[in-house]
Amino acid sequence: MKVLMLNGSPHQAGCTNRALEEVAKTLAENGVESEVFWVGARPVGGCTACHACDKLGRCAFGEKDGVNEFLAKAADADGFVFGAPVHYGRAGASLLGFMDRVFYANGRAGQPNVFAYKPAAAVTSARRAGTTSALADIEKYFTISQMPIVSSRYWNMVHGQSAEQVERDEEGLWTMRQLGRNMAWLLRCVEAGRAAGVGLPEAEPGAWTNFVR
Repeated sequence: MKVLMLNGSPHQAGCTNRALEEVAKTLAENGVESEVFWVGARPVGGCTACHACDKLGRCAFGEKDGVNEFLAKAADADGFVFGAPVHYGRAGASLLGFMDRVFYANGRAGQPNVFAYKPAAAVTSARRAGTTSALADIEKYFTISQMPIVSSRYWNMVHGQSAEQVERDEEGLWTMRQLGRNMAWLLRCVEAGRAAGVGLPEAEPGAWTNFVR
């Protein structure tokens, strides 16, 4: 089993990464492999709704900033952790722009849906405040993609202005470790269910509507 983690901070070895490291360490202790994918230091633009992915099956701009590389890796992942720093009381814009395009391009042009029914968790870091609203920013992607959300013993957040300060956030790191254990447990439950013949939920075709018809 493998968990793919996204470091959405422009600082590769900063606070968000320190939180993800604690999750990764605990996953390893529970027999689960993990990989951290960094969005990079350059600003990442959001989705333009150009619909090129409807024909390409990938983001038309995703070769330049890792979006398509992440999508390819996601196909082989069993679970996900998306980590973000807090900027102005919400998740950092580069992380949200990256996720906009990853999730919009997912499953287009006959390509498989690489996120549905795979457990996911959000992790946020802040100097002081904005972590809970940032968690809500990220978790909306999971709820629209049929992804079970993995919780911990508290909200999945750490506090500090540097990785060294996060090291002193004992409760935050405790929360990250419990998140790792809970993720490993749920992945094993999914694996056991699959081995027992439990299939995926039935998908209903449904109908697309909006508020003017």
